[in-house]
Amino acid sequence: MSETAVISTVRGNVGAAEPDGGPAQQGKNGTQGSVVSAPEQNPGASPASAPAPVEPDAVRDVSTLAEPAAADVGGPGPRAPATEIELKLLVDPDRLADFNDVGVIATHARSKGTRKHLKSIYYDTPRRTLRRNGLSLRVRQSGARFVQTVKLESAGDPLRRGEWEASVPSADPDVALAMPFVPEELRPEIAHDGLEAVFTADIHRHERVLDMPAGTIEIAFDHGLLKAGAWSQPVSEIELELKGGSPSTIYDLALRLSEHGPVKPSIRSKSARGHDLAADTPPTARKPGKLHLDPAVALDDAFATILRACLHHLLQSLPAAEDGRDPEGIHQLRVALRRLRTAFDLMRAAGPLSRLDTLRSEAKWLAQGLSAARDWDIFRKNTLPEIASACPSIGGFDALGDVAEQRRTDAYRKVRFVLADRRATSFILGLGAWIETRGWRGDIPPARLGQFAGPAANFARQLLSTQHAKVLKRGRHFKSLDPDQRHRLRLAVKKLRYVAEFLLPLSGPRKAAKRFADKLAEFQEELGAYNDMAVTAKLLAGLGTASLDGGHAAAAITGWQARAMIGGEPRLRQAWSDFAKTKPPWSVDAEAERAP
Repeated sequence: MSETAVISTVRGNVGAAEPDGGPAQQGKNGTQGSVVSAPEQNPGASPASAPAPVEPDAVRDVSTLAEPAAADVGGPGPRAPATEIELKLLVDPDRLADFNDVGVIATHARSKGTRKHLKSIYYDTPRRTLRRNGLSLRVRQSGARFVQTVKLESAGDPLRRGEWEASVPSADPDVALAMPFVPEELRPEIAHDGLEAVFTADIHRHERVLDMPAGTIEIAFDHGLLKAGAWSQPVSEIELELKGGSPSTIYDLALRLSEHGPVKPSIRSKSARGHDLAADTPPTARKPGKLHLDPAVALDDAFATILRACLHHLLQSLPAAEDGRDPEGIHQLRVALRRLRTAFDLMRAAGPLSRLDTLRSEAKWLAQGLSAARDWDIFRKNTLPEIASACPSIGGFDALGDVAEQRRTDAYRKVRFVLADRRATSFILGLGAWIETRGWRGDIPPARLGQFAGPAANFARQLLSTQHAKVLKRGRHFKSLDPDQRHRLRLAVKKLRYVAEFLLPLSGPRKAAKRFADKLAEFQEELGAYNDMAVTAKLLAGLGTASLDGGHAAAAITGWQARAMIGGEPRLRQAWSDFAKTKPPWSVDAEAERAP
């Protein structure tokens, strides 16, 4: 997309759009002002290592990592690096002003607040080096003041992001000030390519500070516009940023606001939205990041880390799922919900917890509203074009594709309806509050408190062993299993896969854990292909294709997949055999690998 009217290339401190000239407009991809705390770093590391995953329960000030800083943000030099803790609530533009009069705000606000007009320019290299590596850089103008901000996406936590600020003299970015907070391996590319303006933001903000019982929240009502060349996108949201106290305060306030009218929780930044706008691409849906649990972690802390990672994956997947252009959105949202239900099952194995059944039921309800869209995505995007390309002499594929696309559209309409339901919002926000307060502690019988305070490794090995045994039992006499038995085996394998992703780091030697995980993944993939064919048969049966113009194409698909199912049987049996023979990392034989 041409940005010649907006973009000028910047090398070092040179050249950018004037803040009040042309489209240098809106912005707020986060917060400004004092922040809560900062990720703990290795004191011996260089400032380049500052962008590291933040452990939520271990954050502290790291101002010593900054370049020589001024006494406050008004002077030259960067502000101290910090951790921003925030959540956005997307609101219909016509309803945004109504939320300012909600009782909880009137009761706890210090004052009527301040109003600001914020103009920002977001920068990146021509090859989008910063965005590809989870970083963003903007220069924001508020009145006569310019502040440059570098932000880092959090690893596995829905609320936290790294943030580094510095005053600059104009809307031009100061690359030298940003470099200490960029990973060292990226610096040569940024220095060589330089920065260019990607998009602008023009935001009108009403900002207030609320003193809640468990913490202090800065609440911002933002409305405005993101603009990239000829493209623009409205912004209408409430941003909640924690200034002190418990992160649960954010979720509690969000729940109170959701009672006043429809809101959608979001962690998608203005930077992400603006980059997608400039590139004319749908929201990105990512696979969940790997957990890196310390083998000595307490069970209580392990549960908190696992749950936060699941919630982060869920929130990260919502925009792409709702958008619908990228099938990976629905897929990753369903994966997030399955992982979450598996995490609940983990906790239930540790003892009876009264809230778990309700949370699991809500996660299942939400997942059920997504299943049809995923089924039609696979059929429309993968199955049908693959077989149509292989059978050019058979007619009716276009007609069948039109019918399938209509079913897919209807399924996504249901997805958006479900995601807009207040029940979904309440589930997500309530889950967040439960995690941050570690609400399960109140359900733990006194006799079991010691287990939750103890190391998670023993629990991990026991649970993995139990689930592994279930899979081996369901897969016994694999060749003679009927389709229903294979379906039950697939569900057991899927659950073991998620349990393994959570707990394998605690279970034994790394090499053995990787080998086990690889064989498990290969077997699950083969089972998944088998299941996709079974789903296709149900979809075609539901279309009543005999009376359609695409009837011949449907028959061709049925025949093709029947042949593929027979042809794939040897691979499936081999995958089962390979997995069944693989020694789990917690076994005695695997333990021997630790010996020198």
